[in-house]
Amino acid sequence: MSSTKFDFGLVGLGVMGRNFIMNVADNGFSVSGLDLDTEKVESLKEEGAGRTVFSTTDKTEFIESLAAPRKIMLLVPSGKPVDLVIADLKPLLDKGDIIIDGGNSFFTDTNRRFEELQKDGIHFFGSGVSGGAKGARKGPSIMPGGDKEAYQHIKPIFEAAAANVNGEACVAHLGNGSAGNYVKMVHNGIEYAMMQLIAETYDVMKQGLGLNNDQIQETFEKWNNGRLRSFLIEITAAIFKQKDDLSDASLIDQILDKGKQKGTGKWTSQNAMDLGIPIPTIDAAVSMREISGLKDLRVKADNQYNLTASKLDVTIADLETTLFFAFIMSYAQGMHMLFHASKEYEYNLDLEVIAKIWRGGCIIRADLLEQMRKAYDANSDLEHLLLDQWFTNTVSDLLPTVQNTVASILASGIPASALTSTLNYFSSFSSGRLPMNLVQAQRDHFGSHTYERLDREGVFHTEWED
Repeated sequence: MSSTKFDFGLVGLGVMGRNFIMNVADNGFSVSGLDLDTEKVESLKEEGAGRTVFSTTDKTEFIESLAAPRKIMLLVPSGKPVDLVIADLKPLLDKGDIIIDGGNSFFTDTNRRFEELQKDGIHFFGSGVSGGAKGARKGPSIMPGGDKEAYQHIKPIFEAAAANVNGEACVAHLGNGSAGNYVKMVHNGIEYAMMQLIAETYDVMKQGLGLNNDQIQETFEKWNNGRLRSFLIEITAAIFKQKDDLSDASLIDQILDKGKQKGTGKWTSQNAMDLGIPIPTIDAAVSMREISGLKDLRVKADNQYNLTASKLDVTIADLETTLFFAFIMSYAQGMHMLFHASKEYEYNLDLEVIAKIWRGGCIIRADLLEQMRKAYDANSDLEHLLLDQWFTNTVSDLLPTVQNTVASILASGIPASALTSTLNYFSSFSSGRLPMNLVQAQRDHFGSHTYERLDREGVFHTEWED
């Protein structure tokens, strides 16, 4: 190789890694890639022809190819592979070099790596990248967290590679330590919720309204031209156009109804429980993927109970209203979680900035995010999105239709865990009184766990009569 020193290095030249490194190269930066797979290395060389692109299977050659401070992004599977790559590269690095984990790592792993590498003077960033393979190539939303001063070395590259909305790059330094990976985790939790809500709405159209695939496709396409405009609605409309290469049917009808998951939704649910923050729509989405995995058991139960969903007396407009309401609730739950995690983990997150960088490139991008950005811009201390006046007015207008629609769906026998959880969440959140007084009485009765009172301060216990 020549004596050229490259601006940016990337380890892991699979589809995602190769697309991201080509994105960086397209924006005028020189790039160097490392992979143990010779075919992937050669593929990058071919695709990078005419640009300042280098690739190798030799880690020493890779490290020596990079300009100081070295900026190395890892796009490898989360967990042990990340630790193995770091351990392999660390002896070759110098103080001030930067490692960026671009995968979906659990935030506690990021904290550990951040602290371990900090001892050697190496900067570590957990940087969520959302947008899939196409986003990586054309402009993703990027969520970096780590040392703010060290970020200045990465900033020009990330801002050039990220998606752009209204002249603003969809990337920002989010906070210290694991802030970036944490925000990406919650992003993915919201993604789970929105996908499940769309799937349930599709099921209602198919089972409850008797629509065919062409009618469903036209409905989603129309919705994507209105207030539901978003990446997930857009690709849902496209999915219903896809014909199957192996049969005469639509592809959607040939896909097995078993949802897979890589764990980020589950992480969101688990951590929300640790924080004491309710996110039932996300929880329901995770649970439905797990229930869907019980395919054989579900078929047995279906045959045993032999239930048939009844037709619904709701309109397409009612479903659109209900889905829009549910999208609002999904974002609100995720942002509420971020608000409290920011304090708990000392991230000092700016929720307006997060809404801003989610407007483009990422999987949960939607027109609604601009209104969210405005809400946090107007009140940076806004604890919950539903307390913003625009959202209060909007949700109040939607509510009567949503209540009637969800009640009709439940009565029909069509499963709609996420839609139901969403309405129940709002009903509970907006209730000044909940029946937890009875739960507290029960706890004190059987376990002497004490309770508090409405009429005076203090903690109380009663010797209950049998």
